[in-house]
Amino acid sequence: MASAPSAKHNAPLLKRLECDLSPPIQAYLAAQGYTVRSEVNGCDITALDGDRLIVIEMKRSFSTDLLIQATERQRVADGVYVALPVDGDSGRHGRDRYSKRWRGIERLLKRLELGLVLVHFFEDPAATPAVEVAFHPTGTPPPRRKPKTRQAILREIAGRSGDYNVGGTSGRPVLTAYREQAVFIACCLGRLGPMTPCALRALGTSPKTQNILFKNVYNWFERLERGVYALRPDGRDEIARTYAGLAAVYGAKLDEALAAEGKAAPPSG
Repeated sequence: MASAPSAKHNAPLLKRLECDLSPPIQAYLAAQGYTVRSEVNGCDITALDGDRLIVIEMKRSFSTDLLIQATERQRVADGVYVALPVDGDSGRHGRDRYSKRWRGIERLLKRLELGLVLVHFFEDPAATPAVEVAFHPTGTPPPRRKPKTRQAILREIAGRSGDYNVGGTSGRPVLTAYREQAVFIACCLGRLGPMTPCALRALGTSPKTQNILFKNVYNWFERLERGVYALRPDGRDEIARTYAGLAAVYGAKLDEALAAEGKAAPPSG
């Protein structure tokens, strides 16, 4: 992960949330060619370059909890960074960066072979926060002691079609690969009416379509007869309310699949 130049600090002290740090870090990593996914198996942000897995853990301020999370991620990742906000020279982690305590924090992070990412916020709310990589993880990466957990993270990253979560959020459902697959099935049923799992898979839904419909984890589907499923009205409403953006992506994918078969999709709605 390349370093970025330090930004001018001109913002007043503000109360930042963890989720405020996520969009600029996600954009920064994506611009460098990483496959970025947020809220993956407990990791705030994951970034994949080939088979190299980077994890970024975010906090509003430096804490023991942050170190515990970051060192735990070292058991599955090739490099781990902690991310903190900077609100200008007079704000948190601005002028403090040159204090004895802050120098001690940096020494501790380096001793633990962790990297540090700083997100600079500005007085103008329209200004894009600047991402600075203060330093990278040093030394030889610690041995991966949780290979099964690492593989689960990699499978989850591969199973998601995009990054639709914001790292550091709480109180709202994470859009996992499984939930994405269920949304796609719901979109197909919503546009085309009752269908069989086989017909759904022909449109590009998951190989686990039968299992998703049968378990009906989100209570979106109903079984009309043996092997035929429909979208419940509550499911339709939740998709429209909560996953409208993703539904539009899958609607376009559905149109392409039908066009390839020489069919026209009925209008959405």
